[in-house]
Amino acid sequence: MNQVVTIPNPKSLERERELVLIPKKEYEAFNALKRAIQIRKGEEWFWTPEWQKKEFEADMAIRTGKISGPFSNSKKLLLFLKKKR
Repeated sequence: MNQVVTIPNPKSLERERELVLIPKKEYEAFNALKRAIQIRKGEEWFWTPEWQKKEFEADMAIRTGKISGPFSNSKKLLLFLKKKR
């Protein structure tokens, strides 16, 4: 079962001074997720909204069969690319 945890933007909470109550189960799930996702220095680019949009588009292309290959060697890849012109 997939779980989705949505956390409000902390800046908006500070600005609006809202009190947010999170059930213990969801809070623990969020903390486990936070520990599991350790973004390495130098890999921040991967998690930008722009890059994640590209990742989503690639996943959708794979799911809908809008991909080519795999190619067994570079010669076959080049022949395919020439035919696409």
